[in-house]
Amino acid sequence: MNRSFLCIVSVLIFIGNSFAQKDKVINLPSKDKKKIHYGYYLGINKKGFKVSYELANSFVDVEEKYGFNIGLVLGYNISDNLNVRLEPGLSSNSKVLTFSNPTIPDTEKDRVRKVPATYFRIPLLLQFRTDRLDNMRAFVIGGVSYDYNFSSNQKNSDDNFEGEFRMKTNNFMYEVGLGVDFYLPHFKFSPSIRGIFAMNNELVRDNNPASPWTLPIDYYGTRGIFLNLTFE
Repeated sequence: MNRSFLCIVSVLIFIGNSFAQKDKVINLPSKDKKKIHYGYYLGINKKGFKVSYELANSFVDVEEKYGFNIGLVLGYNISDNLNVRLEPGLSSNSKVLTFSNPTIPDTEKDRVRKVPATYFRIPLLLQFRTDRLDNMRAFVIGGVSYDYNFSSNQKNSDDNFEGEFRMKTNNFMYEVGLGVDFYLPHFKFSPSIRGIFAMNNELVRDNNPASPWTLPIDYYGTRGIFLNLTFE
């Protein structure tokens, strides 16, 4: 994830330098004077899990995959530098879990679990923006979200003994990030990078309390990086 973060920051710096070198024609000078504003976003994500353990002889390897984000923006300008935002949307991603436990049979069917996930996310965020410099302004953003996991399998009676890995349907996340607003002639373009962190344990334990898949695990929680491109 660190390599992805550095690449994205480098791209943002390059874009910023390109804008700074252009003639100082002020685009959309009254764009941020409206109290209520709308837009949409799309982007990519890379998600994994933070895993902590009850037993020391177990380990879960999490193979992170890339996914996509898409959604809407409803914003309210509290002041020129402070904005509150609601950003409902979909986030899709998949992970591959490989369990290392001496009591689990050494076969791919028993040790490997593919975990697809599509979340309906409702983030409520605060955005702190710098003063505008020509056609740019930087910002930091953070807040909380409710995430509904369509692929959770929480109500499925089958568990890991039948090859089904289950996650909780209702989850809560917090996110923090930074980005830049670029004022183009006809719209505002805002790339941002964000870290996403689960607040609750998303794991649904197997029906058998002694399950070698879930007994050793204390906590499963989503961790991820989002790159969003917002258009307003």
